[in-house]
Amino acid sequence: MVEKKISITDVARKAGVSITTVSRVLNKVPTVNKEIVQRVEGAISDMKFKPNPTAQRLAKGIQNTAVGFVIPGYPGIFHSFYAVELMRGIGHGCETLRLDLIFHITDGSNPLRSNFAGGLIFADIIENLPQVQTAVAEGMPCLVINHIVKDLQVSYIAVDNVKGSFMAAEYLVNLGHKRIATVTGNMQTQAGIDRFEGFQKALKQHNIDCPTEYVHKGDYSRRSARQAAERFFSLENPPTAIFAASDDMAMEIVSVSMENGIKVPEDISIIGFDDNPAGLFGPVGLTTIKQPLFTMGEEAVRVVYEIMTGKQKGLVHKVLAPDLIVRESCAQPSS
Repeated sequence: MVEKKISITDVARKAGVSITTVSRVLNKVPTVNKEIVQRVEGAISDMKFKPNPTAQRLAKGIQNTAVGFVIPGYPGIFHSFYAVELMRGIGHGCETLRLDLIFHITDGSNPLRSNFAGGLIFADIIENLPQVQTAVAEGMPCLVINHIVKDLQVSYIAVDNVKGSFMAAEYLVNLGHKRIATVTGNMQTQAGIDRFEGFQKALKQHNIDCPTEYVHKGDYSRRSARQAAERFFSLENPPTAIFAASDDMAMEIVSVSMENGIKVPEDISIIGFDDNPAGLFGPVGLTTIKQPLFTMGEEAVRVVYEIMTGKQKGLVHKVLAPDLIVRESCAQPSS
């Protein structure tokens, strides 16, 4: 009978703490309560738990020239500008540093074979937080893209989503719009939450109300954007401008507008978020907020490589600034 390998999850369960707490004890974070440290160390001793030796070895110096890219699986991933642009940046970074790239699509339940990679890059933390916690606890060089991680000792590179959506809403306000609606991103993601927060902050700063009928909880999909647009246009007092939390959604709203004889930007102003090149080739050039996805991916490889080789000792926390890209889809309100 094959003896079951003890995992960090087993240790956390026995000690009655979270995986994060076990990770902090293993990494000797000084802020952990002494009683909890003793309990975790007792569980480690009782269960004869040993962190992944491969990962620990890699944390001290490069033993493997591959980088693993872990991304949540969702429908249409290979048609997603977000995913493809990150892959382009990571691929370019790996090519520059002569590293191999291992691609892992996950829903958070399938285990990572981290011994095949010298470092890991996680695209966001949605359903795979335990995988990130395990990688950190085992000493694997790793980094999270597109998520500002506040409760885990891990490096990250993200974009300032609050600032970006604030810029979008303020641009519409400065054009003279007061009836401004929004289609949010997935509110289970940090990006979705932060983009809605920035939008609200801008309107509040300019003393502009945002009634509930002007807010549609979307999920970055064209389907949710179509539902939002149809609802907005049926209102007795429809908005004169719409901020969509992704370019895909913004472009779908442009399509619905045209189907209903509503001109963009004469009758409705529309602004997106991403700077998807597809926004250049629609009926009107899409005004948008550019997030530097390629740069995030490329920079992530460089940072992980420096952690792998021991050049980077501490954590790296970078928040990149977004840019407003003005095209033809926004104008002053006609009424």
